[in-house]
Amino acid sequence: MTASTTLSPTDVAALRDRVTGRVLARGDLPDGGPTAAEAVAAHSTLVAHDPDVAVLAETEADVVEAVRFAAHHGLRVRSHATGHGQSSPITDGVVLGTSGLAGVEVDPASRVAHIGAGTRWSAVVDAAAEHGLAPVTGSSTSVGVVGYTLGGGYGPLTRSHGLTSDRVRGFRVVLADGSVVEAGPDSEPDLFWALRGGKGGLGVVTRLDLELVPLRTLYAGSLTFDAPHVEDVLRGWAAWTATAPDDVTTSVAVLALPDLPFVPEHLRGRTVLALRFAYPGDPAEGERLAAPLRALAPALADTVGELPVTAVATIHADPEDAGPSWVYGAGLREVDGDFLDRFLAELGPGSGSPFVAAELRHVGGAGARDVEGGSAAGGRTAGFLLSLVGVNPPRLPDMVAAAASLAQWSQPWAATETNINFLPGPWTDDALARAWSPETSARLASVRAAYDPTGLFAWRV
Repeated sequence: MTASTTLSPTDVAALRDRVTGRVLARGDLPDGGPTAAEAVAAHSTLVAHDPDVAVLAETEADVVEAVRFAAHHGLRVRSHATGHGQSSPITDGVVLGTSGLAGVEVDPASRVAHIGAGTRWSAVVDAAAEHGLAPVTGSSTSVGVVGYTLGGGYGPLTRSHGLTSDRVRGFRVVLADGSVVEAGPDSEPDLFWALRGGKGGLGVVTRLDLELVPLRTLYAGSLTFDAPHVEDVLRGWAAWTATAPDDVTTSVAVLALPDLPFVPEHLRGRTVLALRFAYPGDPAEGERLAAPLRALAPALADTVGELPVTAVATIHADPEDAGPSWVYGAGLREVDGDFLDRFLAELGPGSGSPFVAAELRHVGGAGARDVEGGSAAGGRTAGFLLSLVGVNPPRLPDMVAAAASLAQWSQPWAATETNINFLPGPWTDDALARAWSPETSARLASVRAAYDPTGLFAWRV
């Protein structure tokens, strides 16, 4: 499969005739609508896409036509919903915008949500809540369901309920030859295995069937501590995780909060530690479990309490608007005193860190256990996940250098795997060697070769 080719206006017009949704070629200036680049913009404004063609699919048939068109013209295909997972520019090929396929149908009897490609988590959370159910979602509900789940999916319920991909019961997929298949335990089982955590290079998912859990409320929220207490709370939290039960998921994040209107006035311009807590059980038991964390230091703010599942995104309160974000992630076996010494020196208050957020998530629990029959989801060997976020473009070189330094100094604590959703792109061979075990990587390569022998689906972004 070649990286790019020259398309004539006649080629593009022929595709438009076969597609219900909009087709935008590079250089098109449509009246009152987005250009191709604008229609498939990444969530990070540091990343500028410029594909040969953007197809804004409204039906599964549109996806089929776009895939066949790309194959005929030697163009690579990428899917695009919210653009959260894209950290390097797309400069060729066909990008399939899937927002027009969004939709959720909940079957309360079977506790399964049928979710269209392009759907954001917020829609699934709200639809499920009407029936006293909840998805095993991520920390941000503005993220697209499919792209997130194809990588595995870590969130506030990871330790209690596992990865999001563990709950998938089936996929509907457009393959490289334009055919459409249902992938599940009893139909296309190799494809089903690969899609649950293998990320990409397999096809275009148009629908995902997700098992929901009975859950109306959480005991959850965030404790915010001022800079003088960061070290004590960080070390106290790390010690607390050693005996934390599997049904509690927590994280801590050093946040360098800007002096901007969207930040609560009493927190503007401060460096703080946010301790996130989620327990899907009895509020009284949740309060008991959180008590040692509350006792670590006086909190500037305490939102931990009984929380409806529809407010799950408030636990982490991740920004929803697009912006100039740069991210890095790594899986860790443990976080001991020596690690925390270096973490505080490099990323703590007064360190001069270029990052607005440096987070440690306590994972493991149910997330460390693979599903019956197995899946391709990687990162289960990690006890913690480290993630860094920077939003200041002039300091981008500093961010890259700091992340490279961290990759070196954190080696004594590194897990054998880092979940693919936490690895910044472009995904080189060396980077992908950290995403899965050698056995899983080999099997994924075999499945990709079987379902996409020409490499039509570009995914290493």
